[in-house]
Amino acid sequence: MKLLESMKIYLRVAEQGSFTAAADSLGLSRASVSSAIQQLENLLGTRLLHRTTRSVQMTQDGQVFYERCWDLLADMDELQNLFREDVSELHGRLRVDMPLPIARDLVIPRLPEFLRMHPGLEAELSSTDRFVDLVREGFDCVLRVGTLQDSSLIARPLGYYRMVSCASAAYLAEYGTPRNLDDLAGHQLIHYVLTLGARPPGFEYVDPAEPDVEQSISMQGAVTVNNTEAYLEACIAGLGIIQVPEVGVRSYLESGELKEILPEYRPAPMPVSLLYANRRHLPKRVQVFMAWIAEIMQPRLVDAAGKRLS
Repeated sequence: MKLLESMKIYLRVAEQGSFTAAADSLGLSRASVSSAIQQLENLLGTRLLHRTTRSVQMTQDGQVFYERCWDLLADMDELQNLFREDVSELHGRLRVDMPLPIARDLVIPRLPEFLRMHPGLEAELSSTDRFVDLVREGFDCVLRVGTLQDSSLIARPLGYYRMVSCASAAYLAEYGTPRNLDDLAGHQLIHYVLTLGARPPGFEYVDPAEPDVEQSISMQGAVTVNNTEAYLEACIAGLGIIQVPEVGVRSYLESGELKEILPEYRPAPMPVSLLYANRRHLPKRVQVFMAWIAEIMQPRLVDAAGKRLS
């Protein structure tokens, strides 16, 4: 228990950037706080903090230790409350990753209501197009759109995004609207890849005559991006055709700024999943957050056949 108390003291010093401020907030003497940190550093065999006359900052090892302390203390708090029924008493930090459009358009606007229901929780929200390493980077769960690759993680399928192919009204006015797949030879596709230099997949579609087969056509394109925001903006700017989840461009389609093309040859619905590490006991705070995400995502999702879930 003494080690746990020292870890709590370390977190407060790291957050406050001051031994004196940490001591005051904890109701301890500055000497006892300094002693606790010194004992931790001796135990670990590394310096956790850079101390100057003006400030206290974490070393690189100190930052790593800070993250592990946060998670360990949150798990200890979870253990103490394991058999309580009132989920409003949940405490700890949630570290999650999800695509930027989902974070911006759905999760962040609804996050205040979740935190009001669970005032003891704190949320760290990562939004990036790259696939984070859930275990190494300490994420509780990640929301991923697309085919899953990492079999070492547990996946909770939520449904599918209906996909559309679209271009700006200005682009179609200049180059014409493709009426069939052969017409794509005279058009530009904006290429999206996670890593620049990778081979783009081309125009993806499902032929109604072969509904179980996903197909693609190689297309020319002058622009390649590796970011979903740039992908959409390039389309709005009239640089070519994109293929995206319908929910992400619905407002542009309704306003007429973007127009769907070849609706009879839409891409296959894209799976949406929550991933988490293979742990024997998933913390209650993570279970509650995942259930909330599934609930608020449902109106935007369809089943594998393209029918709405709700």
